[in-house]
Amino acid sequence: MRIGELAIAVGVTTRTVRHYHHLGLLPEPERLANGYRDYTLRHAVVLARIRRLTELGLGLAEVRDVLADEAGRDLVEVLAELDEDLARQEAAIHERRTRLRVLLRNAESLSAEGPVSPELAAMFAELAHVSDSPMAAKDREMLALIETTAPPEDRKRLMDALGGAFATPEGTARAHEVYVLLDALVDASADDPRVAEAARALADCLPRELFLEADIDLSPARLRASGGTPADSFLRAVYDDFAPAQAAAIRGALRIVTGGET
Repeated sequence: MRIGELAIAVGVTTRTVRHYHHLGLLPEPERLANGYRDYTLRHAVVLARIRRLTELGLGLAEVRDVLADEAGRDLVEVLAELDEDLARQEAAIHERRTRLRVLLRNAESLSAEGPVSPELAAMFAELAHVSDSPMAAKDREMLALIETTAPPEDRKRLMDALGGAFATPEGTARAHEVYVLLDALVDASADDPRVAEAARALADCLPRELFLEADIDLSPARLRASGGTPADSFLRAVYDDFAPAQAAAIRGALRIVTGGET
C-alpha cells in the first residue's frame, strides 16, 4: 500500500502517518525500487491501534508506552490513570456548570466586573444604588481582583467581614457617604482638608476584623525602598490607580484602622 491508501484505510491523514513515523510510533516501511514506501497489513494494524488509543484520550507519550510491550507500561495501568484523570475533569466540569447555573439564575444582577461569586454578587447588589460612582466601580474591581487571587481562607474572611458591614441599611448608607466624599477628591491635591474627613469616614466603614491578623506596613519608606516584595509593588500599583487626594484618604483610613504610619 502507498501512504495515501494506508491513511484512507485506517481513517487518518497522510500527515498523521508521517508524524507517527517522526515520533517513532509507527515503524517506517521498506521502500520499493521506485522510492515509494510499501506499507503492509501490519502497519495498518499498528496504525489502527494508535488511533483507538488516541481516541480514548491517551497522549502520544502514553501510546508509546503501551506499544512498547514488556518494556513499557501495562495498558490497564495507563487506562486506569486516564480514567482517574477524566473523573477529575468531570468533577471540575460539574463544579463549573453549577456555578454557571447560579450566575444564569441571577443574570439580572451580573455586574460589569462579573462573573464573581454569589456572595460578592449579593454584596454588589446591596450597593447597586451607588453604581454610578467612579470610586464604587474601582471598589468593585478591587474586590473582584482580591476574590480571584486571594487564598480561600483570606477570601472567606474578607467576604464574611464585608458582607456583615454592608448587610444593613446603615452600612450601605455609610458606604454611599464614603463614595461621595472620595469621588469629590478626584481633582483635589493630597493636602486638601477634605482628605482627613474622607479618611475618617472610610475608616468607620472598614470592618476592624479584617485587620486583626494583618501584617501591614504602609509607610512611604517601605514603598520607596528598592528591591521590594511583590506585595509592595502591588500596593504601589493600588495607590497609583487613584487620584493623589483619594490615595491619601485611603492611606489615612488604613492608618486609623491599623495604627500604622502612612
